[in-house]
This record gives sequence, structure tokens and C-alpha cells, in this order.
Amino acid sequence: MTTASTSTISPTTALITFYDIALAPPVTKSACSPNPWKTRYALNFKGTPYKTTWVPLPDVSSVRSAFNIPASRKFADGSPYHTLPIISDPATGRIVGDSFEIATYLQEQYPSSGSGDLFPAQELEFIFGRDLGLYAPIAEAKFNTNVDAVFSAHARLTVQGFPFDPATAEECKATFSRRMGVPWETLAISGEEREDLLRLFEETLGGLARLYMSDASGPFLMGSRPSYADFIVGGWLRMSRGMLPREEWEALKGWHSGVFGRLHEALEVFAQMD
Repeated sequence: MTTASTSTISPTTALITFYDIALAPPVTKSACSPNPWKTRYALNFKGTPYKTTWVPLPDVSSVRSAFNIPASRKFADGSPYHTLPIISDPATGRIVGDSFEIATYLQEQYPSSGSGDLFPAQELEFIFGRDLGLYAPIAEAKFNTNVDAVFSAHARLTVQGFPFDPATAEECKATFSRRMGVPWETLAISGEEREDLLRLFEETLGGLARLYMSDASGPFLMGSRPSYADFIVGGWLRMSRGMLPREEWEALKGWHSGVFGRLHEALEVFAQMD
């Protein structure tokens, strides 16, 4: 298994500030937002010195607005959906506010640091389209969109396990409910409906699982070599671990001959918290 290597960046380099979402205390245990996890994996892989600023969920909009970074998504009512991650790099003065753009920035700015290339050339053929012949980072951008779509389509399975900070839980639920146009409680799913959605989730992940099975040396898409594409999937697995009931998370790890469980465990080496 690949292990994190020592960065070639000077230890005197000013730290990058990484803005992550603070959920239930202790925040280092409850952190499970998929896009910030993609960035944390990438930062640790590249060995770029950084410090985390934990932003309470109700403050995310004001923090992002203060950096003048527009929201990339909208709620059902048309209001901006401000989210994280953001990184601020004092070495260059750059502020980047999208997980994929952050990975691209890290590779371009620090190409020789850490454990190697975040975007090695690879063919990524996945369930919604064929990206054959498109190489990094174009292929990863399409792959990112496809993986996000698969997990987001089954996000109702995670609603009841959202680790809100108890101090702001009701405020957050009310805000989400207002912006989505439905009461928070109606998003929870149980019984036969939940079982059906779980089966559909497992089936839908089959295309991604087959991609992981294409290199039997595993556990990464490129066998023993991790890449940003693995961090994309890993971010969503972190959300699943943090929000699904334990028995469903254990089941997910075993789906499709256990490819997702092996990936999650292999990514632990890049999951360090500062």
C-alpha cells in the first residue's frame, strides 16, 4: 500500500489555511462533508503544510462571502448554496473555493511535493458516460461530476444521521427546510422505502465498482497507486460512514466484493487531521 511521503516543501513555508465545516463536537470526529474530505485527502497526499479553520455550519455563507467567492450551486428556492472547502495559500496569495479546483491548484503549484501526481494519466469510464481518451484533469472532472451525481441521488439515506452541532441544530434544519421548500423531517426515509433505496444505491454503484475491479492489484483505481479520482470517491465514503446507520455503512463496505471497504481503509493514510 502506498504511504504518505515527506513533502519537498520547505518547513519554513507559511501554512495554507484550509476551511472545513464544523459539525457536532468534537469536530475532528464528526467531520464527514464529502467535498472538504476530497481536499483534505489531496492536501495530505501532496504533503502541503496546512492548518484547518473549522467553520460552524451557520457561518459558512458569511465566510465564503467574505472571500468574495460565488456559490457554485443554488437551493430549490434559488438562493445561493454556500459551502466549503476553501483554501488560502499565503505563498501565492491565491484563494480557491472549489474542491476540484483546489486539487488542480495543488498539483500545478506543488508538482513535485508529497506522494506524487494527483492526476496521473488514466482512462475513467463510468456509469453515465464514456470518457475514453480523455486524460487528466479533464477525465477526473467528468468523473467527479458522475460520482457526485450517484451519491447525491441517494442522499436521503443520510439525512437522519446528519451530525448537527446540538447548539445550532434547529437553526440549521429550519434554514435547510426553508431553502429546499420542504420540512426537514419529511426528508427522512424508513421501512420498505428505505430498503428499496438501499438496493438501488447498491445497484447504481455497480458501475463504479467494476471500474475498481479492472485492476485486480487494487485497492485504488490504478491498483496500488492512489490518485485524486480515489479521493473523490473517498470523500463520499466518509460522508456515508458519518451519516448512515452503522449496519448500513458496514453493508456498503461489503458491496461488490468489498471494493469500497478496501478503498476507505486504504485512504486512512491520507486522512490525517492537523
